[in-house]
Amino acid sequence: MNYDQIFNTAIDQLHEEGRYRVFIDIMRTKGAYPNARCFHGHNGPKPITVWCSNDYLCMGQHEKVIGAMENALHDVGAGSGGTRNIGGNTHLHVELEKELAQLHGKDSALTFTSGYVSNDATLSTLGKLLPGCVIFSDALNHASMIAGIRNSGCEKRVFRHNDMAHLEEMLAAEDPEAPKVIAFESVYSMEGDVAPIHAICDLAEKYNALTYIDEVHAVGMYGENGGGISQRDNAAHRIDIIEGTLGKAFGVMGGYIAADTRIVDCIRSYAPGFIFTTSLSPVLVAGVLASVKHLKSSSVERNAQQQAAAMLKLKFAEAGLPVMDSVTHIVPLMVGDPIRAKKISDILLAEYGVYVQPINFPTVPRGTERLRFTPGPNHSEIMMDELTDALVEIWDRLDMELRKAA
Repeated sequence: MNYDQIFNTAIDQLHEEGRYRVFIDIMRTKGAYPNARCFHGHNGPKPITVWCSNDYLCMGQHEKVIGAMENALHDVGAGSGGTRNIGGNTHLHVELEKELAQLHGKDSALTFTSGYVSNDATLSTLGKLLPGCVIFSDALNHASMIAGIRNSGCEKRVFRHNDMAHLEEMLAAEDPEAPKVIAFESVYSMEGDVAPIHAICDLAEKYNALTYIDEVHAVGMYGENGGGISQRDNAAHRIDIIEGTLGKAFGVMGGYIAADTRIVDCIRSYAPGFIFTTSLSPVLVAGVLASVKHLKSSSVERNAQQQAAAMLKLKFAEAGLPVMDSVTHIVPLMVGDPIRAKKISDILLAEYGVYVQPINFPTVPRGTERLRFTPGPNHSEIMMDELTDALVEIWDRLDMELRKAA
């Protein structure tokens, strides 16, 4: 067995398909984000502007968050001391879970080390706890949700994206007595569209199914207090399990679920992904706690971010760039080819000091490769004009067609 050949072939295949991923060597500049410093291929750091971060509201730079983390570091120390089963619940974890439960109007919440882990651990455990369970999954669900469903070992049905007729057809075909879970997202981050939450809940009630919503691209961003699309649409009370992240709009790290106390207690007690991993550092938890509390009472960041997204969409459209339809803060620009997407990204970084990562398969289907922009509260109109002009120039350089003005 030639192991080296197998590994080399696997990497060569990625290069041939134009989807080999290169991670940028970067340092964000505290207090000046989205400005950052790029170290890759330069004699010293080069100033760049970041356009694709999931720190949507710049809360990772907020003085309240940084201050809370500094205080926790000096009060508690760096680490948590191990799993919560062994090291116990740092009181900050208890406070954060109370805040998250209250944010979503649920009895309880449980934090994990990442949003990926929270999806994988919860869905896999649900499927194992419910005998004969069938999980219905939207076709565009996160990889972590797909992994959790696969690891559950239960039956899976994939319904066409946001297609309620297809979902009902599948639900109706199952044994009425079989446990069922409908798993879906609120904001689909590569398309920028939103799930019809109430319609899904209507079907769940009709066919006696539990509902599981992934709100990772919506918590902090939508709703009066940042509770996500389910809060904005007054649907949180109809959802059985709400999953979210602490590493995007809240600006730090981690994941969580919020649900009925019995469900949370079952996941806490049975999920290996929770039981056997070191818990989040109290320093991180303190930062998240400050962020969640701030965004519960402040809409300044949310409003500024939405205004920035609307402005960038308009500028792209007016310039004839192929901006995809999006009703959210996500601004995707269709390229449709992995090699060109990578080329555009490389030119932007090398020549214009603009960082945006190309999105290729398997994150999106082949032939729908794109650039995904996430303008935030601190992206100025001047930055947007410079970005738009750069993209138009590159489009022309690569002989790519711009859309004609309507």
